[in-house]
Formats: sequence, structure tokens, C-alpha cells
Amino acid sequence: MNAKPLSHQSQYPYSIGVLALVASMISLCVGTSFAKSLFAELGAQGTTSYRLVFSAILLWIIWRPWRFSFNPRYIPQLLYYGISLGLINFLFYMSIRHIPLGLAIAIEFLGPLGLALISSRQRSDFIWIGLVLVGMYLLLGTDSGVENLDPVGVLYAAGAAIFWALYIVAGQGVRHIHPGQATTYGITIAALMTLPFSIAHIGFDGLWRPDLFLFGIAVGVLSSALPYSLEMSSLRTLHRKTFGVLLSLEPAFGAIAGAIILHEMLSLRQVLAIVCIVIASMGCTLTAKKKLINKD
Repeated sequence: MNAKPLSHQSQYPYSIGVLALVASMISLCVGTSFAKSLFAELGAQGTTSYRLVFSAILLWIIWRPWRFSFNPRYIPQLLYYGISLGLINFLFYMSIRHIPLGLAIAIEFLGPLGLALISSRQRSDFIWIGLVLVGMYLLLGTDSGVENLDPVGVLYAAGAAIFWALYIVAGQGVRHIHPGQATTYGITIAALMTLPFSIAHIGFDGLWRPDLFLFGIAVGVLSSALPYSLEMSSLRTLHRKTFGVLLSLEPAFGAIAGAIILHEMLSLRQVLAIVCIVIASMGCTLTAKKKLINKD
């Protein structure tokens, strides 16, 4: 953790940081649920582009990244970062065409969780690995009713998990760039990367829908701009370990948002699978070595 967030910890109540992070997760899950309602008009591909394009526009307005100095030698790292981000969004949105939102988030979470387990290598990690295996068995086991869970959606979510892990690694390569500048450039690259898929799916005329632009802005605000701002605020008061534990609740928030907004009711077995993955993520965060938690 760098010095700047620590210097602000005494200025913001701890509870504000918790509320900001919870609000960030709720905003993200609500925004994603709202985005799924655009699939009928734009498809998952077009909705992905709407989210990223409008998010990029908002971030350019908010951060005005041209104000900060930039070293061209970071361009390859930014490309890696942006492409990873674009593929996370594309594969995740493709996955929720086929499977419920809460399950897609839970599977996607296996990416950063797996990366944390590989990096940690402590004895206690066997407990969290075991919980992940139990969760995946509950989700995909032969007697779990898996025939009702589209394997294509599971594969897309697994792909998003892989690229989330790669995105975290890529983020290490751009940590020397101003965070607002890195995020703005990264999401812009991600948006440009997904546009060919969207145009190939529905054509330019199908994508250029001024009547849907306000919906696109809402998706961009709820699923990117607002969550990012709230997370930055929470990091000013919360220790990285606390931040990671709370963030582990995101699959649960996704399941709740999916049930309320999209009427995606999960079976008891699927709920238990999500609980196993959430506990594994929390446990891995709590038992992580200090040197890993404080890594920039």
C-alpha cells in the first residue's frame, strides 16, 4: 500500500470506507443486471461495448489524463492491461447470456482467488482450495442438475476468471502511472478492442442507437465510473486485508441483484456453492502473508 492512502486514514471514518465499498459492489451488480436487460437490443457483445465506451468517455471527462506526464515506454504494459480488461468484460457478459449473474461472478472470482493461492503457498491454503473444490462440485457435480446450467456460459465465465488473474498481473505493470490515467487509457483500449466483435454481431447501424445512449451512460456510471470512485474512497480508510475480505462478498451481492432485478432464482445447491467460494476468498485474504497484502 502506498503512502497516499495511509495519509488519509485519519480523515475518514472507518465506517465510511466500509459503506463506500459495499455501495460500490451494489452499484456494480445493479449496473450489470441493468446491462443484461439491453441484451435483447444489442446482444452481449454490443452491451459490452456500450459499457466500456461510455465508461471511457466518463473517465476522460473526470480524469482529463492529458494533464499528467506519460512515459511512452509504458505503452506495452497499458496494452496488456487494456486488452485483459476488455476480455474480462467481453467474456463475462457473454457468460451471463447463459447462466445466472451470481454464478457467473462466483466462477469469475476463481481467477483472483487462484492467483492469491498460488502466490501464498501456506498450509492453510489447502482449506481454501478444498472449499473451492466443494463449491465447484456443488455447482458442476453430476448430481447437481448441471444439465440446467449451460456449459457454454460456464466456459465463458472461466475465461473471464483467467483474464481477471492476468489483469491483476497486468495492473502491476502500470502501477507507476497515475491511477486515473491508467484506468482511463486501459478502459479506452478495452472499448476499442471489443468494438469489432460488436460490429460483427449487429453491425454499425445496430450499435449506433441514440435512443439507447442514455441507457449506455447509466450502465457506464453504475458498473464502472461510480464503483471505481467508491473503491478509491474506501481504500483511503480500509486496510488492504479488510478491503479484500469485504470484496469477497461480491458474488453474494450478484446473486441477490440477479434474483431481485432479473428474477434469476438459484437452487439451494447453487447458493451453497457461492457461499463456499465466498468463504474461500475471505479465508485466503485473511491468512495471506503481510508481504503479499501490502504489495503495490
